[in-house]
Amino acid sequence: MKKFLGLFITLAWSVSAFAQTPKEILTRMADEWEKHEKDGLVMTADTKIPIVGTVSMKQYSLGKKTRSEANLMDVQVIIWDDGVTEWTYTGNDNKLTIKNSAIGHSSEDSNAELFSDVTEGYDISIKKETADSWLLLCKKSKTNTDKDAPKEVEITVAKDSFYPISLRTKIAGVSLVLHDISFGVKEELVTFRIEDYPGAVIEDLRSGTPRPSSL
Repeated sequence: MKKFLGLFITLAWSVSAFAQTPKEILTRMADEWEKHEKDGLVMTADTKIPIVGTVSMKQYSLGKKTRSEANLMDVQVIIWDDGVTEWTYTGNDNKLTIKNSAIGHSSEDSNAELFSDVTEGYDISIKKETADSWLLLCKKSKTNTDKDAPKEVEITVAKDSFYPISLRTKIAGVSLVLHDISFGVKEELVTFRIEDYPGAVIEDLRSGTPRPSSL
């Protein structure tokens, strides 16, 4: 009996050593995110807009470069942005629109910040736990004065890697789900090449910047 009791105590200690508080889980997730961010990020964003319905967009980012792909009303749309210039291609009319980048207003950056920002300014609890993941509920704290911060965010985190699996929230009445998240993007995927779109109708809306011949 003494031997069994000793084994039980050792096992209980080992389990408690690996126990994670909700905030520790999200902090570990944020650490893993930061560790792999330089490799590039891939995610799919589903946005449910009243009247319009759900719009799904696949997003790739590497450094300052981003690429977003969507099918809107059966129209293929691809958007590249390198922090200086934004290129938008629409497949129905084979049109390429070029304009100055809206630096600091990237949806990819905003989506990524949702994962890191909830470690502060939110009361975090484990809503559900499975053998493979935690589902964490993040409720905006009373001390959180950021008026733009969502009231609630749900994040699913993988137990083996601490990688984010999905995020669900609502911002300004618009539902947002981020999923199919992975790391690793090749630079050529997020780099715009005019030669890939021969014959495209070009509309250049840039102002105040030199216009290179490569567009």
